Amino acid sequence: MPSSGSAGAATDYRGVSFWFDSLAESGDDALVPRAPLAGDLTTDVCIVGGGLTGLWTAYYLKKADPSLRITVVEKQIVGFGASGRNGGWCSALFPKSTDALRRLYGDDAARRLREAMIDTVDEVGRVCAQEGIDCDFVKGGTIVFARDTVQRRAAVADVDEARAFGTDPLELVTAGSHDESRARSLAATSSLAASFDPACARVHPGKLVRGLARVVESLGVVIAEQSEVVEWAPGRALYAGIGGEGLITCDQLVIAVEGYGAQFPGVGRRIMPLYSLMIATEPLDDAVWEEIGIEHGTTFSDYRHLLIYGQRTADNRFAFGGRGARYHWGSSVKPEYDRVGRVFEHLESTLVDLFPAARGTAVTHRWGGPLGVSRDWHASVGFNPRTGVGFAGGYVGDGLSTTNIAGRTLTDLILRRSTDLTALPWVNHLSPKWEPEPFRFIGANLGLAGTSAADLEESVTGRRSITARLLGPLTGH
Repeated sequence: MPSSGSAGAATDYRGVSFWFDSLAESGDDALVPRAPLAGDLTTDVCIVGGGLTGLWTAYYLKKADPSLRITVVEKQIVGFGASGRNGGWCSALFPKSTDALRRLYGDDAARRLREAMIDTVDEVGRVCAQEGIDCDFVKGGTIVFARDTVQRRAAVADVDEARAFGTDPLELVTAGSHDESRARSLAATSSLAASFDPACARVHPGKLVRGLARVVESLGVVIAEQSEVVEWAPGRALYAGIGGEGLITCDQLVIAVEGYGAQFPGVGRRIMPLYSLMIATEPLDDAVWEEIGIEHGTTFSDYRHLLIYGQRTADNRFAFGGRGARYHWGSSVKPEYDRVGRVFEHLESTLVDLFPAARGTAVTHRWGGPLGVSRDWHASVGFNPRTGVGFAGGYVGDGLSTTNIAGRTLTDLILRRSTDLTALPWVNHLSPKWEPEPFRFIGANLGLAGTSAADLEESVTGRRSITARLLGPLTGH
């Protein structure tokens, strides 16, 4: 639930992202805000935040118990936050690395969580097919390029560790690989090798979140937009918006605001908003994509420390993003932070460096937004049966699929069901709070500088970065 702008302010929702703009361009009228709340309301379940966490929770709750009265309250419009701005990876990635999870919980618990995340990719595809959500879902896996000897060793280690652990069918891609498109990608990117993980699908996140909202409404869930929850306590929430203000009385309350929680009462320092920015190019000819070797459905990244991520869109564009935008004092979230010229320039030069065939391709869209980072980089989902309050978040950019398993888990917790999902180790995990300012500002931005320094260190020394190892505990590894 974004905190940028004010509820009811005139907003060009097409400018949120390429994904939203393409919905409007195709004639989709779903960017028109739904009716806001007006007056007091009583509901069984109130979900604060109209992103994928809130919508998946509403979907599975309503499927499990159609008699439930469920209301989703969103400050702007559904998908305005990270759910409508992300890179479109429906992956099995969890923000806390598998090795870190093994150290925390042991092999069995880490394996169960990893397997559940892999299954979640297929669950999203299953629901989209069943409910007629056309979101360009194609499960083509993720290729992660290793462009020097240090990165190649990292790729080999990832594949070896995954095979030894027994959960991930990772493959090492080399010039002699049986898959011709992946071999072409190595040549196109001047990579020495790559790892390939089949547990990822390419999606259009705008189509997914807006389509899921329509399905949820058809089940009888009320979605109120341009209505901002300004205060809450167990069993109640106060809201204000263009429809007026009022009191929501409920049996269960779900807080699903992700990175915007830093400015939300009762969340505050539990979450830090970290900005990630993206660009989209004009469509490329099929012949160029044939040369590049990225097929429809395949997402891509590389082994640098300053994270990048991309996909080939259904209409043959690059949608490409990465970190690099600084953290802002006091965890502030403002519309002007969505666009940072130097970061966009970095993304454009990085894309061309990675794929020289993209040189001269026009960039048509530039956007960004905050994602939610917990102090230990550990996503969480939980519910307190005594207070009736649930929460989920801290996805650190891996939320497109993790929101789905969060929604299913919250459903089981709210309905007091003991299941395999409720036994997973991330359930009811409570991350520590972030430090107060100025320590949060200094630490977050030093961490950002450190990832850039780690990449430079490796390029100079030819060895795995000492800086990266020191940063590992701060980045979930």
